[in-house]
Amino acid sequence: MIDTYRHKGLRKKLVQEIISKGIKDQKVIDAIGKIPRHLFMDSTFDKMAYQDKPFPIGSGQTISQPYTVAFQTELLQLKKGDKVLEVGTGSGYQAAVLLEMGAKVYSIERHHSLYLKSLKLLHDLGFEVNSYYGDGYKGKPALSPFDKIIITAGAPEIPENLIKQLKIGGIMVVPIGSNVQKMKRIIKISENNFDVEDFGDFVFVPMLKGKINS
Repeated sequence: MIDTYRHKGLRKKLVQEIISKGIKDQKVIDAIGKIPRHLFMDSTFDKMAYQDKPFPIGSGQTISQPYTVAFQTELLQLKKGDKVLEVGTGSGYQAAVLLEMGAKVYSIERHHSLYLKSLKLLHDLGFEVNSYYGDGYKGKPALSPFDKIIITAGAPEIPENLIKQLKIGGIMVVPIGSNVQKMKRIIKISENNFDVEDFGDFVFVPMLKGKINS
């Protein structure tokens, strides 16, 4: 678990890059500046870990580029103590950013190997995450409602089952589409009323319904 002066220097440069791309929330910026992204990637990518790019993490999945992580997090309008459902733990990097910002995170991953790896890493870094192996489309109804829901895979449509688990006044951030996704922020006005905003094009791995992998 080594975080060298070189890593810290590269993180400072990364922070300046995401600021230059429009990230304004200081709490998000501070979290990106603190989380050692290189630890969430294979050691072969160590020298590239602080480039603003996605990289493979195994099981056909990727760690999102830092700007995308920051962008989605900023859209959540996170407050300390918020109860957040994350669909798609992946490497655990997005969860670490949320946890660093003081959220209570409940994260679901459908790849068993990634679930085990991210859970261990987050705990080794001192983060208390509630991590689950299973189908993200189902969410965690027994633990709902959630203040915020963040989906880190491309969903073909707004997942109704997850919207039901969002509290009134809560926010969901989700990329919607097939090959290219539109980032959407959904604010739950009432049980049947939603305010939906679009925030540009992104590319994510697909969110697969009813499939979990060992």
